[in-house]
Amino acid sequence: MKKLLGEERRIELLALLKNAKQPLTGTDLAKHTNVSRQVIVNDMNLLKARNEPIVATSQGYVYMHHVQQEKFTRKIVCAHMPDEAKDELFILVDCGVTVESVIVEHPVYGEITASIMVSNRLEVEQFVKRVEESNALYLSALTDGTHLHVISATSKESIKLAEAKLRERGFLIEH
Repeated sequence: MKKLLGEERRIELLALLKNAKQPLTGTDLAKHTNVSRQVIVNDMNLLKARNEPIVATSQGYVYMHHVQQEKFTRKIVCAHMPDEAKDELFILVDCGVTVESVIVEHPVYGEITASIMVSNRLEVEQFVKRVEESNALYLSALTDGTHLHVISATSKESIKLAEAKLRERGFLIEH
């Protein structure tokens, strides 16, 4: 395929993202448009600056289509050891909750937020595998295990159930 330039490439990227059934990695998009992954990162930033609802998740880029279904969102505070992260995420997704992000309070940088966007066990497994394979630390390592999650679900009951299950495991810190 020929190298796509500038605006033509960004139009192609938007079309790919809008039609994708799953997240698309920067590497895959780079191959498709015959440019480097860094060019894709720059294009995504330009598209986001135009208010395109693109989210960079741990699985790749996602176009956030506007869904008619009501969504309930909550911030929760959790604490656990790094080897319990997978258990925490499994509890949340098993209750029908999407874990949108993790937030930690850093003494120098202030609030640090990272997108997670996991909604099922397969996505959790892939996320944890990427952390392990890259020898990365969970952000909660910066705060001795304490962190916040932004979670969402299509019902308040799912969020309440998730909180109850986290409380049972001793992961939830009450306000």
